[in-house]
Amino acid sequence: MFDALTRPSYPNAALGITDAVIAAVSVRRAGRGQVSLERVGMLDLPAGVIAPSFSDVNIVDGRAFSSILREVSEAAGLLGQKRWSVTLPSTAARTAIVSLESEPSSRQEAEEILDWKAEQTFGVPATDLRVSRQKIATDTSGKTRYFMSAVTLAVIDEYESHFESLGWKAGLILPRSLGEANWLLRNRTATDSLLISVSEDGFTALLMRGSEPMLVRSVTCRPDEMDDEVYRLLMFYGDRVGGSQDAGMLERVLVVGDTELRDRLPSIANDALGAPLRVVGPIEAGMDFLPDGVAFDSVAAPAGLAALAA
Repeated sequence: MFDALTRPSYPNAALGITDAVIAAVSVRRAGRGQVSLERVGMLDLPAGVIAPSFSDVNIVDGRAFSSILREVSEAAGLLGQKRWSVTLPSTAARTAIVSLESEPSSRQEAEEILDWKAEQTFGVPATDLRVSRQKIATDTSGKTRYFMSAVTLAVIDEYESHFESLGWKAGLILPRSLGEANWLLRNRTATDSLLISVSEDGFTALLMRGSEPMLVRSVTCRPDEMDDEVYRLLMFYGDRVGGSQDAGMLERVLVVGDTELRDRLPSIANDALGAPLRVVGPIEAGMDFLPDGVAFDSVAAPAGLAALAA
């Protein structure tokens, strides 16, 4: 999926930025499709430094943000690193799957239609967006579909200006959920797999079929509504996606950001689908080694991007 989105030469170091924490990691190959964290540094972001948003200013205190970037890279032993991949907070970037009503007659028409679709989907003029897109399998009615990831130019410029001030080049900048989804791609199977990436205001769900995204959902909800929303998502899968032609079977789920939901998920799945799902842990996902005191949830997004180089 990522090759089609960006095609860069991936560095083995990545930054993961949320509204509360910045993590800097590098990884190395550990054999049999596994990777290990080679270096890691994490620092809490004080309140008021950033306010992640898709369309508004993200970096509130630029001096503090730059200082923390330098500190976290130094804590990871990566102060000399110049090339990075970056995952942005879930609210700073958006993803979607769009369908075309008819096949464009030319490349120019395709570009115009996709720009229009991006504007309609993300609510921002195409000229104000940086959009990565990948053509994926057609839907059940044969319509052409694209997976899109978008960040506004104003927001991406904020982050890139701070990276450049440190002499860094960020060649791959993606939403947090796409970094986390790479753990499902490293050990892909013929069955469907699901990422549930939990944040403070809800969760992002990304359903993968092989190496392609089949369903994207961003759900805003309170913590006490989480189980019901996940149940509805799984019911939708069973009724509309899992039952489609040439469908796989949902077998694996990776939950990032909520250990309690991870424990409850087999029961929720059993109620929704009539069978429990296998909840993927760090080792099964491909993380061979985590240092003491480092939780997989804290580094899953940046390490997932860094692992593209391993």
